[in-house]
Amino acid sequence: MSSAWAALRGARPVLLATALGAALSCGGAALLMLPAPVQAASTAARVELPDFTELVERVGPSVVNIRTLERAASGGRAGQADPGMEEFLRRFGIPLPNPNGRGQSPRNGGSAEESEPQQRGVGSGFILSADGYVMTNAHVVDGADELIVTLTDKREFKARVIGADKRTDVAVVKIDATGLPTVRIGDVGRLKVGEWVMAIGSPFGLDNSVTAGIVSAKARDTGDFVPFIQTDVAINPGNSGGPLINLRGEVVGINSQIYSRSGGFMGISFAIPIDEAARVADQLRANGRVIRGRIGVGIAPVTKDVAESIGLGKPVGALVNSVEAGGPADKAGLEAGDIITRVDGRAVERHGELPRLIGALKPGIRTTLQVFRRGGYRDLTVQVAELEPESGRRASAAESAPSAPVRGALGLTVTELPERERRELKIKGGVRVEAVDGAAARAGLREGDILLALDNAEISDVRQFQQLAAKADKQRAVSVLVRRGDWVNYLVIRPQGR
Repeated sequence: MSSAWAALRGARPVLLATALGAALSCGGAALLMLPAPVQAASTAARVELPDFTELVERVGPSVVNIRTLERAASGGRAGQADPGMEEFLRRFGIPLPNPNGRGQSPRNGGSAEESEPQQRGVGSGFILSADGYVMTNAHVVDGADELIVTLTDKREFKARVIGADKRTDVAVVKIDATGLPTVRIGDVGRLKVGEWVMAIGSPFGLDNSVTAGIVSAKARDTGDFVPFIQTDVAINPGNSGGPLINLRGEVVGINSQIYSRSGGFMGISFAIPIDEAARVADQLRANGRVIRGRIGVGIAPVTKDVAESIGLGKPVGALVNSVEAGGPADKAGLEAGDIITRVDGRAVERHGELPRLIGALKPGIRTTLQVFRRGGYRDLTVQVAELEPESGRRASAAESAPSAPVRGALGLTVTELPERERRELKIKGGVRVEAVDGAAARAGLREGDILLALDNAEISDVRQFQQLAAKADKQRAVSVLVRRGDWVNYLVIRPQGR
């Protein structure tokens, strides 16, 4: 339409007024009275805009509405309004309100166990197979006592959960039906930023609502195991679990999340790539759960400053900031401060790619990790273990009396670490920070930090730290490997004004 507007701006005022007047009186026939450039631009604009009607007719019957029910207890929420908004509040961890300020009694004076199920939330899904397997979001079915799946022909079925994976927010449910219309799975690798896409779902319980937009970005790292597709397709509570469809009528994603400051759609929505979701669904159907690999490390991104200061060059890979004692990585020789750059020959461009690469490996196999350490690369062989639910365990460092503090360069005052504390922390050397000021304070160092390395050189004790600090070039940035609690990271100390 921009070219058409430019053509209109170039037309003579009288001709423009005549053309617009004719348009009002003659409808579509007025296009013949417009200048030739305007006609061509308008025709091109109409051709370029997609028509979603055929896609809706083709894919729509494969999209279902999913209602979740729960049995009202003594403190239940029976009778509360807007189940779609309740689903949204639960999704984003907002406590559900109780308008009466107290529990509600079951109807007819019955017990909680005897009360009828009350609607808890609403979501969407799509049919994977003609025999009744349906894919949706894990958060849609989480905590539900009953599931009701409604087809576009208004048939309703009770569904059972085959499996749900909270890490990717993918779930598979089953209804007892045959001969159902199914979706076609697309190739996410062919999906391009700027491409038109469409969503079908049940926002706020409004069945079979269709919205459209474009792909805004790919591989958004907003989750450990999911590189999300970002779109500007209107997604609201109730759309969760519905399909994201390309112009070929293929499902390329599952609509899962929105970014919002108001509780409603604000132009940014996220979908789970269908290739990732399909791998999860296959395991859920086969095993009822997803089996993933793990190596027992905590990771962080590699910043540009850190990459330059330690000689890595580009900010690539995943910085290891903790190593689980006795875990696969520990046994393989990985250390906090290592940067993992490859897994089994595959490059790790961003730190968020590492959990997906490791998670895709079968537990028990041995794989090779390329790591960058102290200015050089090395290969380590690690045996992959199975990922278990997080235990939340945190190691605690023993309290010990520090030695006399020694004032050093770089704005740091440090003390020795007792041998007993080093053994408990499973580190070979290091010194503890007792006071910080100047450039070190600006870099973010704190009292209590443990310094493990300076400019890629390991720190064994206070004397060596003093020597390394004295040799450091005061006119350039200096990298420091710091342990703080259970985590390890690089900080960059810069001279004043840099």
